[in-house]
Amino acid sequence: MTWEDFLNYELFELGEFALLTGNLFAGVIILVGTWLLVVMLRKGIMKPRFIIDKIESKRRMSMFLIMKYFIWVICFAVVLEVLGVDITVFLFGSTALLVGLGLGLQNVFKDLISGLFLLFEGTIKLGDIIEVDQIIGKVTEINLRSSQVLTREDVIFIIPNSKFISEKVINWTHNDEYIRFSVFVNVAYGSDVELVYTCLEQAMKENKSIRNKPKSFVRFVDFGESALKFEMVFWSKEMFSIENIKSELRRTVYIKLAENKLEIPFPQRDVHIKGVEQVVTLNPNEKNN
Repeated sequence: MTWEDFLNYELFELGEFALLTGNLFAGVIILVGTWLLVVMLRKGIMKPRFIIDKIESKRRMSMFLIMKYFIWVICFAVVLEVLGVDITVFLFGSTALLVGLGLGLQNVFKDLISGLFLLFEGTIKLGDIIEVDQIIGKVTEINLRSSQVLTREDVIFIIPNSKFISEKVINWTHNDEYIRFSVFVNVAYGSDVELVYTCLEQAMKENKSIRNKPKSFVRFVDFGESALKFEMVFWSKEMFSIENIKSELRRTVYIKLAENKLEIPFPQRDVHIKGVEQVVTLNPNEKNN
């Protein structure tokens, strides 16, 4: 068998369609070439040079995903043509089927369209810290139908993309990686206010997870019922582990206040009973009378 005979060898026939070895071989080459193209495109976009280096990495990943889906759609269309499948006939013939599927899979198509909106708009990108349904997590993957979010408890949530479009979602890192946080501290009345300021400022300065600029600061918030109320305001990019940072900050504050003999008070109440003018103490001998 010659090479030409091998390429023209008919694998199977279905009506007017005949699958030839050469067409199948060409289709496989196109698929492999497309895969290599996508791999090189990812490397080129995620490790940019010159002009594209000005675009942030999260945005570049969204660009790559859009281009990847577009390239694969074209690839499959070309492969069908190479195999001898008439795409136009295929589409017209499957119209009724697509309508039926559309009615039964409305939510799936809704998620697919929402995924495209997410990629084009860039409101949510890979690595963003988001809050949805009172769940805070990091976006680890954005697909056409759903996205994966990693929570602080190392739990993966698979969320339909339509939820990000139709419902309220908080993106903590949309504008800036550094986010403002607060920790409140109560100190007993009679404490040296200036010394309290010094202790709280030093505690924030010593924490490596707190940003130097903008500079953190302390506020005298209010006169409480049992304490003087202060607020520690600082910026950090560690949104994902911010509760651990706050815990460490409170620990440092407690130590510094104790070293300077500054007390953290607890609520106290004075109880006055009206109408009781004297206290009667029963004689033990009269107790049983």
